[in-house]
This record gives sequence, C-alpha cells and structure tokens, in this order.
Amino acid sequence: MDRPFYIVGPTTVGKSEIAAEVAQRLGAEVLSADAFQIYRGLDLLTAKPDRATLEKAPHHLIGTVPLGEEMNAEKFRAAAQKILSRDKPIVVVGGTGLYVKALTHGIAKLSAANPELRARLERTTNEELFRSFKALDPVGAGKIDAQNRRRLIRAIEVCLITRKPFSAQHTEWNESTPANGVLLERDRAELYARINQRVEEMFAAGVVDEVRVAKNIGPTAEKTLGLREIQALIAGEISRAECIAKVQQATRRYAKRQLTWFRRQTNFPSLNLSAHDPVEAAELISQSASRVFAGE
Repeated sequence: MDRPFYIVGPTTVGKSEIAAEVAQRLGAEVLSADAFQIYRGLDLLTAKPDRATLEKAPHHLIGTVPLGEEMNAEKFRAAAQKILSRDKPIVVVGGTGLYVKALTHGIAKLSAANPELRARLERTTNEELFRSFKALDPVGAGKIDAQNRRRLIRAIEVCLITRKPFSAQHTEWNESTPANGVLLERDRAELYARINQRVEEMFAAGVVDEVRVAKNIGPTAEKTLGLREIQALIAGEISRAECIAKVQQATRRYAKRQLTWFRRQTNFPSLNLSAHDPVEAAELISQSASRVFAGE
C-alpha cells in the first residue's frame, strides 16, 4: 500500500471522528499528523480523540512522545514512514500543515547540526539571536518569526556552517509526490461556535488541573494551544473567564491560519461539513479513499 489518503482541516472541524469512521469502513488504520496530540499527556488540552473514536480503527502517533522531547517535521516524518511502509491502507489525519507536508513532499536536508555551536546559541536570548541573524542574513530576518527561538537557532546555525545566508539555501522541501485527500471545512460561524463550545467543555472536564500537574514540558510541547493562558490562570494573573475567552480567541485564530495554509499548500478538494450530515460525509470520503487504496 504505497499511497495514504489525507483528511486535513482546522481544529474542531471534526477530522478525527470522520477519519476513524472512514478507516473502520475500509479496514484501514489512522495515522495522526498532529504536532501536539503526538505527546503523552495533556489529553484534554490537545483534544485527543475519545475512546469510542480510537476503538473504531488502529491509531498511530497519538500519545507516543514524552512531553519533554523536542519534535519537528523531520522526526515526525521518520516515525510516520515506519507506519506507512507496512502493507496497510492508511488514513492520515491532522491539522499540522508542516507534518502533512513532510509526508507529501519529504524533507531535503540542509546541513547537519553542530552540537557545540547549538549549545552556545542556546545560551543567548531571543533578542541576541535575532540581532545575530539579521547581521548574517538581512533578507531572511525580514521573513522569520523573531519569537520562534528554535527557528532562529537553526537559521543562524545554517548560516555559520554553510557561510551562506539562510534565505539563499535550497528549499527544505523536496518536490511533491502524488497525494490524495480532502480538506474539511465548515461555515465560519459554525466552526467558531464549535471551537467556543469545545474550550468550555475542556475547562469543565478539568483541563486546568491537567496543566497544573504536567511536568517536564519541553520547548515543542510548551507551544500547545492554550497552555500559556492556563498557566497564567494558575499563576493568578488572569481570571477563569478571561482565560477561557483568551483560549477561545487563540483557537479561532489558529483555525483561520490552518485553513489559509491548507488552501495554499494542498490541492485537496474541499468538503464543507456544514452542508453534509456526518454519515453522508463519511460515505463520500470513503468512496474517494477506497479508490486511492485500490490504486485507481
């Protein structure tokens, strides 16, 4: 089985449930492409699929990585390839665009990491890192997220090792490989209402206590949506109502960015779930996936 079927879309659109249903219908397995559900712990905060959903089909790369371990697209791709290399039909589901692209395009190596150099860079502040990168690559500095510490360190490292601007390096992505899938959407008002409701349910279920007891959260897991806001609530810096509102707002903004990314980066046809009931949507997607698995 050399081609997976992709089900992508914004958070809370309903990807997990539909992917599990499609996999169950077709005797397939589910491979999660979610940068935060891959972590072990923070189940409520990362909205991991519930037991009923997980029991519909075998799921992979959910809750498999310790919270303290740093993850990236390259590590994800290596783990995913072990699943994809087996003779099983696979439904890839997720909203992390870079993880999906790592599978549809592959990753071209730039340069190997230099442990000594990286250790030295890790001891500097974000402001110092950005100033250094701006001196090495003024063009790249105008495009990079100055608060993305991991990205800054990697960019400086590449500049110093190759003696070329990071922005002049070859793309990190190989050419795309044939990929088939569907982009799930909903009417904006409905999607935002679902997001607001999920956040409220998350708090009612005890997400604050979940975050309070979480230990050894690494640099990747600490970017989990809502984590910073809940930590501020625990520290007494904001009220519960403020926290809920902030998490809802951050999640809505994230969903908007996800939709923009997938519309630009994939050629998957769109399916608006606001216009289809779940059974009908699962049937339509199953028909498309079955053709892919059959090699048509």
